[in-house]
Amino acid sequence: MHRDVEKVLYTEVALKERIAELGRRMTVDYQGKNPVFIGVLKGSFMFMADLMRTIDLPCEVEFMAVSSYGNKSETTGAVRITQDLDMDIENRHAIIVEDILDSGLTLNYLINYLNGRKPASIEICTLLDKPERRRAQVSPKYTGFTIPDAFVVGYGLDFAQRYRNLPYIGILKPEVYQ
Repeated sequence: MHRDVEKVLYTEVALKERIAELGRRMTVDYQGKNPVFIGVLKGSFMFMADLMRTIDLPCEVEFMAVSSYGNKSETTGAVRITQDLDMDIENRHAIIVEDILDSGLTLNYLINYLNGRKPASIEICTLLDKPERRRAQVSPKYTGFTIPDAFVVGYGLDFAQRYRNLPYIGILKPEVYQ
């Protein structure tokens, strides 16, 4: 697995430090609001778990599963919800937790979908932001790192369901996914 990685962008230590910063900021921003954190599966699971450990306030956790990539390196543009929320988010402060904001198509769809449930607010927290690839007007309130236009894996991010278990974020060698 490690041989397929061209370059490590963010080490375990860098990830831990940045996630702690995000957690401290969110703890202040959502004081007294009992927010619900909505993890987008599967990619966000590692980030979400580590982020939740840094947030020092009452909150709840939910998960959704959406698909727009399949086993490809490019989004298809067609978003499918494969697992919906189990809780009512009406009048709740919702924070969508995502592994990577790329084209923005999936998050744009998800925001519109969740707005139909009348939350008090919806914000985005993404570990990685790749603004060069943006095709929809989506802006995260909380960003771990802004990255170049490269195919990244590790720390929950995958290619064809592989590499999620790498403890760092790395650029996948093009010959692996082309």
